[in-house]
Amino acid sequence: MTAIRVLSFVAATLVGVAAMASVGLSQDNRVVVTINGKAITEGELNLANAEIGAELGNVPEETKRRVLIEFMIESQLLAEAADSAKLGQGPEFEQRTRYWRRRALRDAYFENKIKGAVSDADARSFYDSQVAQMKPEEEIKTRHILVETEEQAKEIREKISHGADFAQMAKEHSKDPGSKDDGGDLGYFARGQMVPQFEEAAFKLQKGDLSEPVQTQFGWHVIQLDDRRQRKPPEFSAVKERLMAAMVHRKAQEVVAELRGKAKIEYVDPAIKAQVEAEKQATTPPKK
Repeated sequence: MTAIRVLSFVAATLVGVAAMASVGLSQDNRVVVTINGKAITEGELNLANAEIGAELGNVPEETKRRVLIEFMIESQLLAEAADSAKLGQGPEFEQRTRYWRRRALRDAYFENKIKGAVSDADARSFYDSQVAQMKPEEEIKTRHILVETEEQAKEIREKISHGADFAQMAKEHSKDPGSKDDGGDLGYFARGQMVPQFEEAAFKLQKGDLSEPVQTQFGWHVIQLDDRRQRKPPEFSAVKERLMAAMVHRKAQEVVAELRGKAKIEYVDPAIKAQVEAEKQATTPPKK
């Protein structure tokens, strides 16, 4: 199978699985290919990328672009064939057209009035307000050695107290597969992230101190405190996209709720109507 046929096969497969996505429209009218005299523009290629790009995984950009072009070529050829077969008319086609027009209008409204209403400045302002409300929280950095018995823990603690290297002892004796190869290092953590017995003992230590053997459900621990610090909030750049997505989601919920409140919605299907009525009754407080 030649490279062009492979690309064509992939594009044809995607025709069958593509689902319309919410995208920002592009005004780029540069022509990238013509099919029987019909032009496909860069803007249309961007729409195709938003529609099926995720299906292509991590393929190289050059290959991805080529597959998208083949997808558009085959979409146009299939559309022309459907037109020739007079499939572009009649009740079924009109129903399909209404559905996709509704989707296109929904996407346009979402991009312009919902997503477009949430700016970087909004996200930054929300981030700053949340950071300002955060209370200072202490974190500690510890190492530990996990063994099966108290006797083993006492013996290891004694050796470390007399000069044995904690990290080396962890590599040799610890039963914790997640930390032993790192010399028992557990990194920084705040309260509420470890089992209570371990946490209570660890937070009582001073920097450089060794704990007495501590028993938890996992076994017996010897803990060393490496550092204490005030927990810093994540940088804005690290959480910006998540904040923006959450704010857009909240904005969408608000807009839809407002639109539903103004709309006259009548459920005609009997089963669905019964479900809606049951939900209303379940959420309506009883009369006193």
